[in-house]
Amino acid sequence: MPNIKPANFIANNSGSFHYVEKSNPHTSNLEFLTYGTYELTGPTSSGTLAHPTEETLLFTWRGAATATVNGKEYALEHYDTLYIPRGATYRLAQKSGETKIIACRATADNTHPVFHSRWSEYSKDEKRIRHLKGKDVFLMFDVSEGADKLIAGYTIFQPHQRSYPPHNHTDQEEVYIFTQGHGSMEVYVDEETKSFVKSVNEGDAVTIPLLNYHPVFSQEEELHFIWCIAGNRYWVGDKNKDFMTGKVDKLTT
Repeated sequence: MPNIKPANFIANNSGSFHYVEKSNPHTSNLEFLTYGTYELTGPTSSGTLAHPTEETLLFTWRGAATATVNGKEYALEHYDTLYIPRGATYRLAQKSGETKIIACRATADNTHPVFHSRWSEYSKDEKRIRHLKGKDVFLMFDVSEGADKLIAGYTIFQPHQRSYPPHNHTDQEEVYIFTQGHGSMEVYVDEETKSFVKSVNEGDAVTIPLLNYHPVFSQEEELHFIWCIAGNRYWVGDKNKDFMTGKVDKLTT
């Protein structure tokens, strides 16, 4: 007698898992970066996920979940990040509640180790924090970690602040994903042709192609956003100290 498995009833209001892709190189004027969100509701688990040609960074925006990468489990709490190398298999699961996990992917040729950065630790580690006037930058996945193209972190603006000096990149494209608060953002090649001036709220994102200046402005409350870079691996303030001192009106890296 064969071992016949029982059927499974799936109620309309049972737990669910789905992925919503927000942007990819075909829609964004970026060369490498794809951005989307995994949304988990109730007791649920994804199937096996993998990206054969891309490396991935996960950012736990809301809720908490467990990621299983190549058979090893990682507990993802608020603002934790997880680097998943190209070709690795992974699953996302939760027992209850609602969780949103932001995913950024970029093409990669090489395989690097999985890396889990915990916000509860990194938000207190001065080696991972860059203090600017009115804002703090948290390097969650930096050049000290192995990857082909990706680095990423969080920036938290105090109320009524702006990015200064404005900067752009010759060798890095970016996406900014706003996770808390309300503010605005500009993206432009030069002041004369500036036309991209947008209000930003929680869940909004802005893609930043090469050589675009991209200042952010907070308003009456803290403004939090993820910055995820694909390209040459450095953070602007570590490469160019003028960014930290604010002694120039603008700069290019």
